[in-house]
This record gives sequence, structure tokens and C-alpha cells, in this order.
Amino acid sequence: MKLQQRKELLVQLGNYMLSDNEEWLQIKHKAFLNNSWFIPEFIDLSAKNIAANFLQPQKLQQLIDDYKIPEENPSPKKVGIVMAGNIPLVGFHDFVCVFPTGHYAWIKPSSKDEILIQHLINKLAAWNEQAGQYMVISEMLKNCDAYIATGSNNSSRYFEYYFKNHPSIIRKNRTSVAILEGDENKEELEALADDVYQYFGLGCRNITKIFVPQQYDFVPLLEAFKKYDHLINHHKYKNNYDYNLAVHMLSNHFYMTNGSIIFVEETSPFSPISQLNYEYYNNNESEVRMKLLLNENIQCVAGKHNITFGKAQCPQLTDYADGVDTIEFLLSLN
Repeated sequence: MKLQQRKELLVQLGNYMLSDNEEWLQIKHKAFLNNSWFIPEFIDLSAKNIAANFLQPQKLQQLIDDYKIPEENPSPKKVGIVMAGNIPLVGFHDFVCVFPTGHYAWIKPSSKDEILIQHLINKLAAWNEQAGQYMVISEMLKNCDAYIATGSNNSSRYFEYYFKNHPSIIRKNRTSVAILEGDENKEELEALADDVYQYFGLGCRNITKIFVPQQYDFVPLLEAFKKYDHLINHHKYKNNYDYNLAVHMLSNHFYMTNGSIIFVEETSPFSPISQLNYEYYNNNESEVRMKLLLNENIQCVAGKHNITFGKAQCPQLTDYADGVDTIEFLLSLN
């Protein structure tokens, strides 16, 4: 396939993901039945973000131009992709990087997200017979020339061992944080709620900790976060909320809650589902930001001088999951 053919096929897929096609609606419902964390609200959000930020013709063309991706790959490699399944279609970005570069994508989707991924791959192959040669869903990823694997800190050690003799990108646990200055308005705080609550906080771009100035007034923030009160009706989320609330109550640990999330003062950037950690800062906001940028556990930082509140879950094509340039890695294989 020529590069422009691959680009046009991805654009067609983006249009399909934004459509009310009956088959697509059924697949999304099936994915929800398979994994109750994938509620329709968040499946639609992920599909919309992918279509709008990855699969628009001008954005794909910009990627092609910026990286000078050749029209044909004279020496395509077999790239194994081990996908995560924490949020809907989280591994799709890796495929979107591999396909335009002309390599063959051998994909092992997570059991939590195999229905959506498999359907979209099958759609591309059905629309263009040649495209089917560039993408394979496989349970085993043996004899690949390179690997891209996403998982936990524990699984990353296994990936590093198994793929040690091959070029690879191995991703570990990451999370995201926000810096507040104390003068945020209601709209900004409600936008921050999107970054915290969307996907139930399970993504690496979800805000799991906030940094606030001394004497910060949490009341407006707790009120703004009521935007997502409906999530407490989700049984798995509520189970996590009830458990974490009980832990803090029994340990006499100071906490604040609005009925759907628990605020706890904690140094770790990682927080359990239904909890948001916070930490006070005395220094200038820019000093806090610089320290965070050096922290390898941090995926992104939201705030007035960083990623705009409400946009943490809207990565662009070149917002790579671990800071490693995936396209550059793929082009280097040639």
C-alpha cells in the first residue's frame, strides 16, 4: 500500500468511529457488557477524541510532513504491540503510529479491550484487502523485529527480559497531576473534574494528585466536582469509594469528601480509584512544575501554565505515552 492509501483508510476509520452506524453501536455495547468499567459515556469519549485528534486528514498529513514519512517502506518490519486495557482503545495510538510508517502491526490486545480493538482492525482489513497484510491480531507475539509494550511496573520487567534482544519501547505505570493557584473559577474547576473523573481515573493521563497553595479553600473544588456525582451509582466505582472511605474513617485519617470522591493529603502522585491526593506548596508554582517535569512517574501536568484544565484526556498525535517518540523509533527500524 502507498502512504496516502493508508492515510485515507485511517480517515475513513475516524469517520466511522464518529458515526451512528448500527454495527458500531452494537460493538460498543458489547464492549461495555464485556468490561463494566467501559461505560458508554467513556467509550464514546475515547472514540471521539481518537477520531478528532488522531484521524483527521490534516493532522495525519502534518505528521507525515513533520517526520518525512516515505511514500513506501522499502524494508517493513514486524512490530509486536502489547496493548493495555485500562481505558477504552488506550492502545490504539500505537497502531496509528505503526500503520502510516508502513510496518506490519502484530497486535496483542488486552482481554479488557479486545472487542473494540479487534473490530476496528477488522474494519480496516474489510475495507481494503491489502491493509489486512499490515495488521494481525495475535495471542502470541513471537519472531517480531521490534516491540512496543505497555503494562505495569511489574510486567515491564518481564517485557524487558523477553524483548532484550530486540529494539523496543517498554512503558511502565504513570499518572498525572495538576497545579492549582487558588484563583481558578468555577469553569476551570469543573474542567479539572473531567481530568480527574473521566474513565474513573484509570488512565495514565488522569489527574490523581493536585498541588495547592497554603490556606487553599477546598469548598469550591468539592462543589465543582459534583459534576460527576452520577458516577457513584456505578457499582464498581462505589465499591472502591466505600472501601477507601472506610479505611480513612477507621484509621482516623483526615479526609474531605463530596460524596463521590475523597480528598486526602498524601505525598504519592498515585491514588486509588475514587481518591484524589493533594499536597500544599510554599514555593513558587513554577518551581513545583519544574520538579514534576523531572519525575519519571508523571505523564503530564495540568494547570494555568501547563496543559489546560479539561484537556488532559485529549492527547494529540505526538503526545507520546511515555515521552519516547514512537514515530522516530519506528522510522529508525529501517
